[in-house]
Amino acid sequence: MKKALLLLFGLILSTVNAQNKESCNCCSAVQKAFDFWIGDWVVTNQGDGTLAGYSKIRGEEKGCVVKENWTSAKPGYTGTSLNFYNQATKEWEQLWVDNSGAFLKLRGNKEENKMVLSSKEFEREGKTYRNRITWFDNEDGTVRQLWEVLEGDKVVQVAFDGLYKRK
Repeated sequence: MKKALLLLFGLILSTVNAQNKESCNCCSAVQKAFDFWIGDWVVTNQGDGTLAGYSKIRGEEKGCVVKENWTSAKPGYTGTSLNFYNQATKEWEQLWVDNSGAFLKLRGNKEENKMVLSSKEFEREGKTYRNRITWFDNEDGTVRQLWEVLEGDKVVQVAFDGLYKRK
């Protein structure tokens, strides 16, 4: 009887362990590096504090994907980003797609308290640029998102500078 109970207990324990491992495929610190962005947010423009929009960001696919759903304060503009850690390249990747058909692909990693992702270079009017977006994990629980356009290492435009505050 004791052997049967021990065997049953062992089977239950091994099943629970297997389920725990299965339910957390992306649990390493590097794979959780963007979790600071998860939440329901009101986003304001850094410069003047006006409302930029709303963002719902969720951990999905058993924690392997950080998905953003953006709704602009300007009626009719929405977008979605999928963010994940690519184990093959050892980099975070983002694919942004909006309801105008525009898209943006970014890659990079967390550096101290910020996630820094950049696009490949692209040409416009004979010049070469790239996008760089940085998310700052602020001590007060807010997140700053700074989208810069660079020519070489020089910032030539700030496309967006927003502050995410939890709802």
